[in-house]
Amino acid sequence: MSNNINWGKIYESTAWGSGVTDNNISWGKSYADLAGGGFTGLLDTYSGAAAAYSLRQLSSTYSGNAIKVRRASDNAEQDIAFANNELDTATLETFASGTDAFVTTWYDQSGNGVDAENANASSQPQIVSSGSTILENGKAAVRFDGSDDYIETSAVSYTQPHTLFDVRRYYTNKTQIGISLKSSDSSFADCNLSGEFRSYYGSYIPNAPTQNTNQGLWYSLGNGANSAIGLDGAAASVGQGGSEVVNRLTMGRRGSGGLNAAIILQEVVFYDSNESSNRTGIETNINDFYSIY
Repeated sequence: MSNNINWGKIYESTAWGSGVTDNNISWGKSYADLAGGGFTGLLDTYSGAAAAYSLRQLSSTYSGNAIKVRRASDNAEQDIAFANNELDTATLETFASGTDAFVTTWYDQSGNGVDAENANASSQPQIVSSGSTILENGKAAVRFDGSDDYIETSAVSYTQPHTLFDVRRYYTNKTQIGISLKSSDSSFADCNLSGEFRSYYGSYIPNAPTQNTNQGLWYSLGNGANSAIGLDGAAASVGQGGSEVVNRLTMGRRGSGGLNAAIILQEVVFYDSNESSNRTGIETNINDFYSIY
């Protein structure tokens, strides 16, 4: 009996499907990938997001990049894609070449082209420090300094109801707004100075989760009197909210009014719809990846 067994060919001709080339099996891939099932992202299962930003791939149909970065040494910029459905940190660190790198664009994976950007080098959030990718709980993360860092979309128009899911940690200065859905001088989807939920500026949800310095999975629903906020899968607090139309999404500060927050941010998914019935499924998908709670 010959010992020259072509294992790649065996798998190709049996249960694994025809997509596997001879002797080139990547054991890091899931069995579903090898069997031809392919990658399934959050947005494949829970479609319809108005905007979605992440350092992991959220949709099997998304073929764009994750972020565009600028390195501090010479201000050169480069797009960074995904590798095995996560941020390509090897390419990112090669480009950074031992220096710092900052996010100039966080690409929208929803298919709607609502990219978040900041062309001002002095206020761009950081993704690489001294050549190493910034990590939170073992996953790539974007760090906002709490002084002037932010990134935001151009003008949009979203009426209520809408729902926001995000993975965020405050590392200091935790009294400030971390993510703002802005309408005129109003802001939605974060906590105010006393730890109450800011459904819109001037309207609060009492007894909502208090901001803390742990990595957290936040759920925020803007739905008038039924607006709500929840943290890490716990029951959401409900209270009076506004009805304004959202016209900008800002990460790292409260709209154009400043009040920057010192946060670590990894994922932001925004639906221009009431996703309360899908909350458990969406949060399970996010938590399975980030291992938050």
